[in-house]
Amino acid sequence: MTSLLGYIAILGLAVQALIGLAFLISSIWEKEKRASIFAGIQFSGMLGLLILFIYWQASRFFESGTGLFILISSFIAGIAAVLLCVRQTPVNQRALQGTRGLIVGEVKRFDERKHVFARNRTLKPGSDQYDAFYRENPELEAGDAARREKGGPLGHPGLIDRPHDGPNVAGTLASLSLCLWLSSLDKVRPQAHPECKGKKIAMSPEEATARVKGFAKNRGAVLVGVTEINPLWVFSHKGEIFHENWEDWGRPVETRHKYAIVFAEEMDFEMIGSAPHTPTVMESMSAYAKGAFIAAQLANFVVNMGYSATAEQLRYYEELLVPLAVDAGLGEAGRLGYLLTRKYGPRVRLSAVTTDLPLVPDKPVDIGVEHFCKICKKCAVCCPSKSIPMDEQKEVNGTLRWKVNAETCFDYWGKAGTDCNICMKVCPWSHANTIPHQLIKWLVSRNRISRHLFAVMDDIFYGKRPKARPAPEWAQFKPSDK
Repeated sequence: MTSLLGYIAILGLAVQALIGLAFLISSIWEKEKRASIFAGIQFSGMLGLLILFIYWQASRFFESGTGLFILISSFIAGIAAVLLCVRQTPVNQRALQGTRGLIVGEVKRFDERKHVFARNRTLKPGSDQYDAFYRENPELEAGDAARREKGGPLGHPGLIDRPHDGPNVAGTLASLSLCLWLSSLDKVRPQAHPECKGKKIAMSPEEATARVKGFAKNRGAVLVGVTEINPLWVFSHKGEIFHENWEDWGRPVETRHKYAIVFAEEMDFEMIGSAPHTPTVMESMSAYAKGAFIAAQLANFVVNMGYSATAEQLRYYEELLVPLAVDAGLGEAGRLGYLLTRKYGPRVRLSAVTTDLPLVPDKPVDIGVEHFCKICKKCAVCCPSKSIPMDEQKEVNGTLRWKVNAETCFDYWGKAGTDCNICMKVCPWSHANTIPHQLIKWLVSRNRISRHLFAVMDDIFYGKRPKARPAPEWAQFKPSDK
């Protein structure tokens, strides 16, 4: 019996050592020097313990009183670790309600004209719209004027990678051009192809859902979910204007459709690792361009089947996509204001297609984000503009959440000349999607003790303030040869 227990213990330690080796290899591949050192120490300890147990088993040490005590104690410790860190702990019932679980008061629809992006990208000094907006919101004018004078991302003289940023800025604008081109009204609200006009394909909601999800994933979406649109997450008025369609500015937004097909595009791990440098903003625009590409085709797919659809992407939104994504079961909203997904963390960008095509809605999920974010706080610690709150969730416009200071966040974008993404980079959920990290995310998503454990371990292995990693060589900012 003692011999059998010894072999079982050795097998368990061997599995543990293999996981440690996998994490070491993952850390080296991720180009994380600190994590590689600690992973090497961890693996050495695991391997040493495995060798020691093999030696004890071979020398029949476990048949002695001391050996038997060590063996039994090891089993007790191992079983306790599994019970404490692996078992499913009570789920967050509020998360399973989606955004409705976070509503604690009266919610007023958000006016897109007040969005920091809309104010600074759309309003032109001297225009009727400019004068009308600041008559109603005089407290915002001075700050916005100062920000415009300094310049915004990609236009600020203090751009962190200047004077060597030219290729990355060119790549950013190349990706952005696709979003802009696909944002004209004829493309976001497409008409059916002449061969399909007047024809409506009869399908069950189940079949329609399978088809639109499959189409979106085939075109490049990594996650797709469906939700019935809660009117609270529809903008009250249109505020972002492109293609000079000024008659759209200030237009009350109506809820045209019942359903939203929400999907995510993954952002490359290596590119995001360079945050806040220019490769990260190029990757942001690349993901948004993929979203525009997918949304345009998905909307056309739906209208060609005889239904109405609107493509929602970077340069044309009528809804708040993070709440819709939460309700569509893609993840939970994190402390940093982004959606956190189980597989990619916040390392995604969102797009959507709204439609009257009857679909089957997905259910919201609990992956432990709310509890983990209460423990972690790394995004808030590392935020250079201190825009992410350190305290608990508070009621904001009738919803319980962490409210990011969009004004100070956008100000830092102007100073850096990028969209920063430091919070996204340092989030423990953003690590590479390797097997060890998949295992950690699985544990964190189901167990409260694991959340405490791995939040601490992330600080140890990666540091409380992780440094920027080098981007792929082709995207690195280098001095000119001239």
